[in-house]
Amino acid sequence: MKLVDHVVRSFKVAKVFRENTDKIKSIDFSPNGDALISCSDDDQIVIYDCERGSLTKTVNSKKYGVDLIHFTHAKNTAIHSSTKVDDTIRYLSLHDNKYIRYFPGHTKKVVSLCISPIEDSFISGSMDKTLRLWDLRSPNCQGMMQLTGRPVTAYDPEGLIFAVGINSESIKLYDLRSFDKGPFAEFDLAQEKECDWTGLKFSRDGKTILISTNRSIIRLIDSFNGTPLQTFTGHMNNKGIPIESSFSPDSQFIFSGSTDGRVHVWNADTGFKVCVLNADHTGPVQCVQFNPKFMMLASACTNMAFWLPTVDETA
Repeated sequence: MKLVDHVVRSFKVAKVFRENTDKIKSIDFSPNGDALISCSDDDQIVIYDCERGSLTKTVNSKKYGVDLIHFTHAKNTAIHSSTKVDDTIRYLSLHDNKYIRYFPGHTKKVVSLCISPIEDSFISGSMDKTLRLWDLRSPNCQGMMQLTGRPVTAYDPEGLIFAVGINSESIKLYDLRSFDKGPFAEFDLAQEKECDWTGLKFSRDGKTILISTNRSIIRLIDSFNGTPLQTFTGHMNNKGIPIESSFSPDSQFIFSGSTDGRVHVWNADTGFKVCVLNADHTGPVQCVQFNPKFMMLASACTNMAFWLPTVDETA
């Protein structure tokens, strides 16, 4: 099925999960799309089966807390940042709920964490104004950069380049093989006055970068020259929370949560609002992602909603 406007508008909630007692802060689909992992303020990690639309298991992380969770490339393992005790990143075996490795070094809260799309390496950015590069096989940091402000970071789809957004005004692009030589490109954008950047994502085709914020504004820029392409607005964020925005796998649509519990969808090329999807979410929808392989959407407040299209493409 092809994702076009009328198919997007037809999305309805197919299943709601109410496993959590507090807000879900971070979600991640496995690379093959068959599983989804979430973490919440109640210190629970929940894993879902996307094909069956069922809960697979729940893991507690009471001691260290949990945020910014990501599947690794190996089945049944994940990395996450901590919300208690210290700011160490932890590598968890979901199979037996044991930690495989710890990645210490950050001295303040980790606010950005992303795993390479091609190998067992990851990048973390922290309020301590550093960016660290890691390999899952070693507890030692593979590289560190001192920055001038709070970073947000993302890998490009090939896993060869990473982008760093700093102080909500500039984006620097680095080659992973020679990041210590400094950025090969730098884009200065008008500094956000009303909001902070809270997330970066490359489109699947690598041509654009999506910038999420903690207000009701999302920006799309050209990843080659930094030209501002679109500004998406109209979704509510009156709580100053980091609301996730995401691409559809074909890079054609942008999805975002909102504090009024709805999911907003725009056309990435035109900037026009395609629709607003009502989910009966009971609180702010902080997480929204489209499955990388299957025609399904996930959105989360305290509850997790799985969405499916209700039309066939011939309609």
